[in-house]
Amino acid sequence: MSQSKARRVTILGATGSVGTSTLSLIEENPGKYEVEALTANRDVDSLAAIARRVGAKLAVVADSTCYSALKTALSGSGIEAAAGDQAVVEAAGRPADLVMAAIVGAAGLHSTLAACRSGAAVAFANKECLVCAGPLMLAEVAKHGTRLLPVDSEHSAVFQVFDAARKGSVVKIILTASGGPFRTWPRARMEGASIAQAVAHPIWSMGSKISIDSATMMNKGLEIIEAHFLFGLPESQVDVVVHPQSVIHSMVEYEDGSTLAQLGTPDMRTPIAVAMAWPDRMPVSGATLDLAKIGQLTFEPADPIRFPALALARHALQMGGDAPTILNAANETAVARFLAGHIGFLDIERVVESALGTLPSMIPGSIDDVVAVDKEARLYAEDFIGTRLTRRSVSTAS
Repeated sequence: MSQSKARRVTILGATGSVGTSTLSLIEENPGKYEVEALTANRDVDSLAAIARRVGAKLAVVADSTCYSALKTALSGSGIEAAAGDQAVVEAAGRPADLVMAAIVGAAGLHSTLAACRSGAAVAFANKECLVCAGPLMLAEVAKHGTRLLPVDSEHSAVFQVFDAARKGSVVKIILTASGGPFRTWPRARMEGASIAQAVAHPIWSMGSKISIDSATMMNKGLEIIEAHFLFGLPESQVDVVVHPQSVIHSMVEYEDGSTLAQLGTPDMRTPIAVAMAWPDRMPVSGATLDLAKIGQLTFEPADPIRFPALALARHALQMGGDAPTILNAANETAVARFLAGHIGFLDIERVVESALGTLPSMIPGSIDDVVAVDKEARLYAEDFIGTRLTRRSVSTAS
């Protein structure tokens, strides 16, 4: 890294998988970074331990009932403690060089927007911000001159090989998908999939929500929407191909017939490092890519019949307005209910399809509008689950 001054970093969602990976890179590069603020939902013990270890100036827990416990855990450290959703937003807006926005789902919307308004570069692993509020978020990015740095492995890959100065020469973006744990399963077998089977991703180690999204391929659908907003291409120029080895993380095809790809081991620390060091590079410990050992790379078309989440996401993007917000909210609700054992695996897509087909789509004029639509879609999804789907206990056994 060429910069001599330590970069100030804030991590939103410090106790999650992206947050902990970010912290590991900071600790592997002593003197290159200093931690301004860390946030977590309610894991006080982990947050306090991390804050002490890296010498953060501020630690914030979103659950306001955990404030006294956090303050006690930080006693004598000199680290400021705060709690509540507004405190998380304020932490995101503190002066920093880089904000890692890694709060999962729509819950990270306000804090990521606050980071965009702060003037810091924003590395975001929260695709839902662009999915739910793409035009509004991009307007804030343009207004404040914010640099958005994608952390999703697919969008990081595109970011690294996308010629933004000559966007007209781009034919299409090709997002790769592992296919998840049910890549070869027929629909009838997926109907009875257990929670344990659905979260058992064959390649990546991820949280339960994103693992389920990978199993339904909704994660790839959300990535289509994110790529549309992030790279300014229409939905028709964003393709998906299944690549089970997860070595090529995505590609960009150009009008001269060239297709540029970014390759790497399936380690989230690589795209995180790209964002943290941008526009430079930083060393990352661990295994490097050995193509001779891998032997072969294979590709398959994404099957929209077995995985209709892809078509649902494209439909939401074509509908425009707040349809992607409805898609995301209904999906988050359905995934939570599946993980609780209340609905079956294929019921997730049924909830989303019903919400998209029933709730009206309008153009949101503000973030408050987005939040209101998000709430309405969640209420609809809960009602649909309660009145239209058979309540049953889903096995957690493999």
